[in-house]
Amino acid sequence: MNTFYEHHKDSIKFGYRCFDRILLNGLIQPFQQPERVIGFMNAYREGLRVTRNLLGDIAQQFQNWVKNRCQKWGVPILDAPDGRRDDFVDPYFKHAKKNDVVVILKAREPARIMIAIGKEDRWHLQLAQRWIVQYNFYINDPNWGRMFVRICPYLPFSARVCLNQHHWLAKRMRSEGIDFKQCSNAFLKCSHPEKLQELADSLTPHDLLSCGQKWLACLTPFFKESERKTCGCQHRLFFSQVEYCDNLIFHRRAALDQLDQRLLDANRTIGQPSKITTIFGRKVTKYYKGKLQTVIEDLDLPNPVIRTHYAHGSLKQYVRDHLCLRTEPATNDVTAYGVKKAVENLPQLRDRLSAVCDNYLNVQQDILESFVDRGQLHNLTQPTVLPGGKRIPGLKLDHPRQLALMHALVCFAHIAAGNTFTTAELYPYVLAALQMSADQYNLASLRYDLRKLRAKGLVEKLPKSRRYRLCPQGYSICLLFLKLFERVYSPLTAGILQPYRADSKLPDHKRTQLDRLYQKIVDDLDELLHAVGLKAA
Repeated sequence: MNTFYEHHKDSIKFGYRCFDRILLNGLIQPFQQPERVIGFMNAYREGLRVTRNLLGDIAQQFQNWVKNRCQKWGVPILDAPDGRRDDFVDPYFKHAKKNDVVVILKAREPARIMIAIGKEDRWHLQLAQRWIVQYNFYINDPNWGRMFVRICPYLPFSARVCLNQHHWLAKRMRSEGIDFKQCSNAFLKCSHPEKLQELADSLTPHDLLSCGQKWLACLTPFFKESERKTCGCQHRLFFSQVEYCDNLIFHRRAALDQLDQRLLDANRTIGQPSKITTIFGRKVTKYYKGKLQTVIEDLDLPNPVIRTHYAHGSLKQYVRDHLCLRTEPATNDVTAYGVKKAVENLPQLRDRLSAVCDNYLNVQQDILESFVDRGQLHNLTQPTVLPGGKRIPGLKLDHPRQLALMHALVCFAHIAAGNTFTTAELYPYVLAALQMSADQYNLASLRYDLRKLRAKGLVEKLPKSRRYRLCPQGYSICLLFLKLFERVYSPLTAGILQPYRADSKLPDHKRTQLDRLYQKIVDDLDELLHAVGLKAA
């Protein structure tokens, strides 16, 4: 359980996690090697020589088979639209029966195909990337509901299978007699949320393989059943693109709107490498070349989307279907999470993506709220006396060097290997925060400032090492001090001692919520100072 859910659970009706869109690549592995194709033709097709004309004939046979099957199934073959294909095929699913192909869309798309180079009796086979017409079969599967399979008509018949666990869950809940309400791609009501999560976690690699291989065998008529069994001419499935979602369903839209606005404001500061690597659980080294940032985008949804980019994936957080706050990591390369691409690794992938959701929500809550009791905050300001009698000063809210060090720790703590750092590694970040040169603030001064944080138990030194680690409590305390100074103490002091006249003339409706709150406190403080007879010098 993450701290975000624990803090907001009174406003949340229920929550669940599941895979959303799962895109699988299908490959016939023996046919990824040209010599294996030649061997197949010699063993099973009476030694046919693989030429350019033969490869063209195989593709033409597939296209003829599709046309004949369409007439038998009574489904149309249409050109793919320019817009969203899911919306375009909606009407065809309204009265679809189980195991029906409801519509076929053809489109010119890239694929790896086998080509033959040469002439007469001398031919060389190789795989090459080409733009060709491919066929997208939209299917109503009895277990997965709405899905599609894309088939390339050319050898080696590369394929793509698209599944959605929300449709799979809806089928399972109906069979279990669970009452629920599904709105587009989320469940907004459920009579048994614990059972919903149990069903979501019960998805196995076999569920993916049985569905994918069933339809791929049906839609690649080039191979006989005996050939599939004896020479392995069946597709293996690998993760191509995966989306996993954490869904929190709120009781009231007003509570969700208020929280969403705070999240949009807070996430303008989450795009630092430290926070992103904390979320995704992968360290950033000097060899890293991917994107590390958080942006707020308009993706044609009712609310703005907070998107955090990392490596070949991203993480989105947005409000959908009126009451659902969705946190959704997605990736085009599961190996970025240390998981191999074969679908047999589904359980490990689920664990990694679930951990990403927890890390993200924990960071979100840490930014939204920092809790420290009064006694602890008071103790931090007091001097610390070591067992040897040495006295180390306490922490001060407005100490520039201390705040600069905290900035560096928060931005740096999770970048170095093993979440650790040396003073030499930390030093440039502190100088940048202070905007000073090495002559003005030397390494010895940094070690002195770091010693104060160690004395309070916020930073610890690793045994028999020169490396340090920022403790979990230290991370929260550093955030608290930075917030108190930058978001409360500093703005209020500036507003009282050095007010801008133009600010007081600015209409309330043109100010941000934060500015309005600051101004209200400043105005109330002015009345208080006047009432007790105090005046700023």
